[in-house]
Amino acid sequence: MLKVHQIDVFYGNIQALKGVSLEVQEGEIVTLIGANGAGKSTLLKTLSGLLKPKKGTIQYLENSIAGKPAQSIVKAGISHVPEGRRVFANMTVEENLQLGAYLRKDLQGVKQDFERVYELFPRLLERKKQLSGTLSGGEQQMLAMGRAIMAKPKLLLLDEPSMGLAPLMVKTIFSIIEEINRAGTTILLVEQNAHMALSIANRAYVIETGSVVASGPAAELQASEQIKEAYLGGL
Repeated sequence: MLKVHQIDVFYGNIQALKGVSLEVQEGEIVTLIGANGAGKSTLLKTLSGLLKPKKGTIQYLENSIAGKPAQSIVKAGISHVPEGRRVFANMTVEENLQLGAYLRKDLQGVKQDFERVYELFPRLLERKKQLSGTLSGGEQQMLAMGRAIMAKPKLLLLDEPSMGLAPLMVKTIFSIIEEINRAGTTILLVEQNAHMALSIANRAYVIETGSVVASGPAAELQASEQIKEAYLGGL
């Protein structure tokens, strides 16, 4: 579904990604783990068209998307839930969700996806007329994910969905991620909570200082002493 080959990405004169390669197969949950500043969010921004690679290729459904504008990538079926949620605070929950479907013309499908989002996130239904800026952090994360689903993605890019959330809400968000995946959406997950991410992923990549330093089945990485020591607190 997605093949990234040897991409380099720069912020000004600073190289943020160095020869990064990875693959995501249809139906998988693939997670990227690594320390803050390793380049995980930069990679997602590059995949969603917010940054352009200096070198390398990105193939999505056998089409090149490297350097294409973000709206073209959304149309192709990739949605990005950015770090920090980024909801429109002065708009209602319902209006934020409508924005997610902005490029769609299938009105019946949009109506069905509203129902699906409210089924996944019942709190959003309860608060659909409420201004998004008044929601809790967990509710805003639900809204950001719901808005991305409204674009009807084949591939969902999730950047730090558990950031700043209470432990109980983290479990809820991860359960919903699994449910979204079971319904047919492929997921590429960036997550600081490596233990939770590896527990739901099929495969994983470890990024350090802009380079992939390890990859493999998530269960194998979770069992690795080196990974435990570096990212799982020695668990």
